[in-house]
Amino acid sequence: MTNSPLANSISNLIERGEAIAAASLFANEHPADIAGALAVIARKNAHAAWGALELLPLAQQAETFGYLDHATQTSLAYAAPRAKLARIVTEMNADERADMFNELSDEQAEALLPALAQAEREDIRRLAAYEDGTAGAIMTSDYATLPERLSAAEAIEKLRLEAPDKETIYRAYVTDAERKLIGAVRLQDLILAPARAMVGDIMDRNTHAISVHDDQEHAARQIARYDVIALPVVDDQKRIVGIVTHDDAMDVIQEEATEDFHRVGTVSPLAANVRDAGIFLLYRARIVWLVVLVFGNIFSGAGIAAFEDTIAAYVALVFFLPLLIDSGGNAGSQSATLMVRALATGDVRMGDWGQMLGREALVAAMLGLSMAAAVSFIGVVRGGPEIALVVASAMVIIVIVGSLIGMTLPFVLTRFNLDPATASAPLVTSIADAAGVIIYFAIATAFLPLPG
Repeated sequence: MTNSPLANSISNLIERGEAIAAASLFANEHPADIAGALAVIARKNAHAAWGALELLPLAQQAETFGYLDHATQTSLAYAAPRAKLARIVTEMNADERADMFNELSDEQAEALLPALAQAEREDIRRLAAYEDGTAGAIMTSDYATLPERLSAAEAIEKLRLEAPDKETIYRAYVTDAERKLIGAVRLQDLILAPARAMVGDIMDRNTHAISVHDDQEHAARQIARYDVIALPVVDDQKRIVGIVTHDDAMDVIQEEATEDFHRVGTVSPLAANVRDAGIFLLYRARIVWLVVLVFGNIFSGAGIAAFEDTIAAYVALVFFLPLLIDSGGNAGSQSATLMVRALATGDVRMGDWGQMLGREALVAAMLGLSMAAAVSFIGVVRGGPEIALVVASAMVIIVIVGSLIGMTLPFVLTRFNLDPATASAPLVTSIADAAGVIIYFAIATAFLPLPG
């Protein structure tokens, strides 16, 4: 989210005191692009970025502020006068307002709340109280509701009046006197229905809802599954308390995908993006797994030490060692990647392990035989027929074992309620390497005679 040319132009005009000219540059820009420029400016001078934001009308300030990443929002909040920040916060969408509030320090939050109207204060406190990572934490309270004993014409008029304050009116939620969700109705259906038709007769009673306690990733998957622009969120008494919109679902999917990519690389989740993360933060995110894997690789060294006599008698075996153990690690990484993604999307479940194990063994055997055929010729050239037979046999078994390790590890982690993405390429490779060394030299020791 960067826009350096716009950021440079705005900064230069503000420095020269040409505020009107600077404001004119924003005229034809989308709020997301303006936010990108402000983020660039804020990294150098938060006060200058705040001054640029104030060149916009209040409603556009709020919309632009909502597009900023949390780190930039926080830096601007430090630079902003409390009263002016409060006006922007009041205009923001409820969910964006709560997200920003959660990023503020306790001192900032306590300073901001008294400047807000009571309704906004209560809304922020309520949304910010939900546990991070749940549907309640990402939902918005800006949704439209209708009673079922309302005509289509009356419902359209009600939505017309409420539209400026709601995030979406394309789907309104029908509730009873206790605000319990009983259905949903599309704006399109209201427009096409006879004017006197009742909302209760038009609405869809088979409305999918999620609990405030559901995982945010589950909420995002439900939105994708049912292809809706929003899903209602209900509390323990089945009362509607908010909605999760498709744009929030996209943010969740991106966030979860980023976390999975980090775990696949054995990197702990980062509290900031890579560009803004400090040196110590990046070091801390990477060092733990690297140290663990260093000790894990000791097993490979121990395996080599256990077969010193075989290695000393057939030095040519060493030539094929990197080739074989890398093949097992690569096959295992491929298998792990497929399983991690399949478990994450729900294509594969825990009960499918037996079926997947048998199929993976067959596929791995085919892969191993193909790879063995490819290296057999090199084995003959480098060490003769005996060495070629050992290398080919080891290749088949190592690829099968590596693939089964890569496929099984995500299931094991899921069984213990751990993120299967932790079964990453480095972890699978380290385990497969140690197994590969033992398999290779065990086969060599069994097939090749040792001297005297």
